[in-house]
Amino acid sequence: MLKNIEKPILTTSQIINMSMGFLGIQMGFALQNSNASRILQIFGADVEHLSLFWLAAPITGMLVQPIVGHYSDRTWTRLGRRRPFFLVGAVLTAIALTFMPNIALFTTLLPPLLVGAGMLMIMDASINITMEPFRALIGDNLPSSQRSLGFSVQTVLIGIGAVIGSALPYLFGKYFEISTHSGTGIVPQNVLYSFYFGAIILLISVLWTVFTTKEYKPSELEAFERASTEQASVEKKSGLLTIIEDFKKMPATMRKLGWVQFFSWFALFMMWVYMTPAVADHVFYKQQGDRDQLYSQAADWVGILFGVYNGISAVYAIFLPRLVHQWGRVKCHSFALLVGGISLLSLFLIDSPTLLILPMIGIGIAWGSILTMPYAILSDSLPGSKMGVYMGIFNFFITFPQIVCGFFGGLIIKTFFNNVAIYGIMLGGLFMLLGAIAMRRIPEK
Repeated sequence: MLKNIEKPILTTSQIINMSMGFLGIQMGFALQNSNASRILQIFGADVEHLSLFWLAAPITGMLVQPIVGHYSDRTWTRLGRRRPFFLVGAVLTAIALTFMPNIALFTTLLPPLLVGAGMLMIMDASINITMEPFRALIGDNLPSSQRSLGFSVQTVLIGIGAVIGSALPYLFGKYFEISTHSGTGIVPQNVLYSFYFGAIILLISVLWTVFTTKEYKPSELEAFERASTEQASVEKKSGLLTIIEDFKKMPATMRKLGWVQFFSWFALFMMWVYMTPAVADHVFYKQQGDRDQLYSQAADWVGILFGVYNGISAVYAIFLPRLVHQWGRVKCHSFALLVGGISLLSLFLIDSPTLLILPMIGIGIAWGSILTMPYAILSDSLPGSKMGVYMGIFNFFITFPQIVCGFFGGLIIKTFFNNVAIYGIMLGGLFMLLGAIAMRRIPEK
C-alpha cells in the first residue's frame, strides 16, 4: 500500500491557469441564460410554456454529468485525465453556440420551437462535458487547504466570463451600432454576433487550460491517497452499476447539501426563465412605444442585469476565503442565500430599469457563494478516487430542482399568478430563503 502524502501547494497563477477555461464556459452559459427565453419567445413561445422548453438543459445535465465524471475518473491519455473532456466539450459547445441563434435555418425541417429546445439540449450537454471535469480538477490538483481558494478563483473567472457574455448583446447594439431589430422569427443581429464571439472566446480559454496545466498521473494520485479495496472492486463493475452504487453510498454531508442545492437552484431557474418577461411586463411595457422594440430593450437590459450580478459574484469570491476563515463555510453560505432571497423578493417593488441594478448586488453575493461554498464543503467529504463521479452525482441536486421547476413553474405562473412573470421571481426568492435555513443543518468542520 502506497504512503499517503500531502499534495504540494500551488501558486495563484497555476490555479488561474487551471481554471481559465471556466471564463469561456461561463460566457457561453451566460449567453444561453440571458437569451434563450428571448429567442424562444421570438419564435412564438408563451410565458407559461417557457419553463418546459428549458427542461431540455437540466435533463441533459442530469444524464451527462455523472457519466462524464465516472469515466473521467478512469481515463488516462497522453493529454491527461480531465483535459480530453475539456477539449471535446469546448468544440461541441462552440458549435452549439453558433447554431442556437440560427434556428431559423432548420425550420424547414422541424418546428422552430422544437429546434430551439433541441439546441438548448445540445448546448447544455456540451457545457456539462466541459464543466464537470473542471470541478473535479480542483479536487485532483489542490490540497484541502487550498480548495476554498481554488473554487473561489473559478468563481472569479466565472463572473468575468458571465459579465462579458451577458452584456455582449447590449454592447454590440449600443457601441458597435449592430442592429437590434427584433420581430416574430427574427433574431437581432447583436444577439447573433454575441453568440459567435462567445464561441471563439470559449475555445481560446479552454485551450489555455489544456496547454498550461499539468495533471497528476494515476501513480502520483495513488501516492496522495491510499488505494482502497472498495475502489478495486468497483472498477470491475460496469459504469452504470458503479454510479448507482456510489449514489447509494454518498456521504451524509452531500445529502444535506442536496436540500440546500434544491432550494437554491429552483430559485435560480425561476430567475433565468422568467426574468426577461418579468422585466418587460413589470418595467418596460409601462413606457410608451412599439411593444416589440420595448421587449428587445428589456431583453438587452436583462443581459446587463445578469452581467452585474455575475460581476458582483466575481468580486465577492475574492473575499470569500477571508470570510470563510472568520465565519466558516456554513455561516458564509447561509448568509449569502439570505441576502439573495431578499434581493429577489425586492424586485417586485422596483419599476425603474436603473434601480433594478440594486437587487442584483445581493443576487451576485448569493451566486458567488453558490458557485463556491457547496463544492468546497463537498470536496472535503469525498474520497479522491471518486472525486469526478461524486461531483457528477452532485449535479443531480442542481438539475432535479430545475426539472421540477420546468414541469410545474409554468403551471404555477398560469394557475396562481395569472401569467404575471414577476411573481415567479418572488417565488424564487422564497425558495432561496428556504435554502439559507436548510444550510444551518450542516455541521461546520
